[in-house]
Amino acid sequence: MDPRQILTPAETADDLAGTAFVHTGERIDGTYRTDDFASAVALLDEVAVVADDLNHHPDVQLGWGRIAFELSSHDVGGVTSRDVELARRIDALAAAQGARPGN
Repeated sequence: MDPRQILTPAETADDLAGTAFVHTGERIDGTYRTDDFASAVALLDEVAVVADDLNHHPDVQLGWGRIAFELSSHDVGGVTSRDVELARRIDALAAAQGARPGN
């Protein structure tokens, strides 16, 4: 698959099923709850390493016991397979750390 091809929500639904991520419009959003601020930061630290490895970086909102990710391929103006891959990797890291999907 061309990593610059824009995907629709229908095209990403199966890949995002079971994750905290939802494809809405031109981005994928996912939010996790953690036990405290330090846990949210620890998750962000791990995501930063993966994002650098993939050379694809999320927008992040960080707060006490909460971390939210917005994924979009800004260079093409929508969601691509790069975003789906990053979402799946973030979800695996979150699960390993005990973070829970939520608002």
